[in-house]
Amino acid sequence: MSVTTTVAELRELLASDAPPLVLDVRWALGDPHGHGHYADGHIPGAVYVDLDRELAAPPSAEGGRHPLPALADLQAAARRWGLREGQRIVVHDDLGNTAAARAWWLLRYAGVAQVTLLDGALGAWRAAGLPLESGIPVDPPPGDVVLRSGGLPVTDADGAAELAVTGLLLDARAGERYRGEVEPVDARAGHIPGAVSAPTGENLAADGVFLPPDVLRKRFEEKGAGAASRIGVYCGSGVTAAHQIAALEIAGFEAVLFPGSWSAWSADPARPAATGPSPS
Repeated sequence: MSVTTTVAELRELLASDAPPLVLDVRWALGDPHGHGHYADGHIPGAVYVDLDRELAAPPSAEGGRHPLPALADLQAAARRWGLREGQRIVVHDDLGNTAAARAWWLLRYAGVAQVTLLDGALGAWRAAGLPLESGIPVDPPPGDVVLRSGGLPVTDADGAAELAVTGLLLDARAGERYRGEVEPVDARAGHIPGAVSAPTGENLAADGVFLPPDVLRKRFEEKGAGAASRIGVYCGSGVTAAHQIAALEIAGFEAVLFPGSWSAWSADPARPAATGPSPS
């Protein structure tokens, strides 16, 4: 299934006899008001998803700031959203899908095949002049979806360290965080030794849609993806790294996620940190 759904496609699907479940994952680092932004205006019928509470377990030193949720907890959340077995899902945020990709990745990890990202996110819906509704809708009828883990690969800190040596490990954070010039949230500055900088924002065009597949493929080939036996991705806490995995899939590459990411790596004093623009 395609990674993305266009606004025109979503509009048609919503008017069909089998409309998809639309999930609004409004979240940004340092902005705790996602639910309020959703209430101010959202795609009609969209269900709000709380990334911190529903798409992650409580933070820990070992698991990082956004550990993967337990499968039972994710299933309970998905049923609260009204997700039915076999139903199509379209997820979005208001930030180029850099947060919504966490829901896209998690649901695929949990065995849900029919899930896509709304290309261009909420900005594309607005740009098309399509309506928004405000307020908090009533809870949808409970869903019946059954989730199963293992649909997508993950790795831990040891596996990430190995990938940095034997494969390709991409760091999806902004360049200044990779280089260790700033670190606003995690224990130490820098990056995993051997990791290659590949900021998530460079996956997108100016209007927030994903770059064309051939452009993305060239971008990742220049990072070493073409010659790599395996590709891994991490970010600050495993959120925007999912966006990188989506971009890699559009480009024709498979990748493994390190969910703990830099937040878990940097919390372990035994793990080395590299700084500067080069991988080592």
